[in-house]
Amino acid sequence: MRILSSILVLSSFLSLSASFVLPVLASSSSTCLALTISNDSSSTTNMKPLFFQHTISITAPSRGCHLVTSQIQRAIQNDLAGMEMGLMNLFIQHTSASLTINENADPDVRLDMETALNRIVPAQWNRDGTFKHTLEGDDDMPGHVKSSLMGASVNVPITKGRLALGTWQGIYLCEHRDQGGYGGGHKRNIVITLQGQGK
Repeated sequence: MRILSSILVLSSFLSLSASFVLPVLASSSSTCLALTISNDSSSTTNMKPLFFQHTISITAPSRGCHLVTSQIQRAIQNDLAGMEMGLMNLFIQHTSASLTINENADPDVRLDMETALNRIVPAQWNRDGTFKHTLEGDDDMPGHVKSSLMGASVNVPITKGRLALGTWQGIYLCEHRDQGGYGGGHKRNIVITLQGQGK
């Protein structure tokens, strides 16, 4: 992995298109990995570094997985416009909610994700002695586990002033607690950090 990272950095630095054949280091056989690196940017020498950071708050309407791509894009639209390439990091500042990327078209996917998470970490573990941290409700400790399983952050590449999400990809805020609804629910803070290059 270190060799691969070094090659990627070197290729980017020299602005080259190259083709490499590397041995697969983890294998005892003579299998090789073919790697093609293509720099689709004609020149990066005239670009200036850009950094932006925002914190937004979103309250999910209920427990479950919620599509929040449009809220994220609204918060960064002015910054994105001047960015040729870069990376957006989203970080949720909570321990019973999470972020992930998945299908943005069929809402049944979000329902199925919640069903799967509830099967993986059932609330009954809070009552049957499996969990010790039980004072904050049946959804609290399962929410902590789900948060760690799904993750507190996601990264999305930025290409020519747009988030380089796939056609069917969307950003989910996953609310793992029943108390996470509107009106007295959990307000979730998400830190958005953009770094990249612009002209």
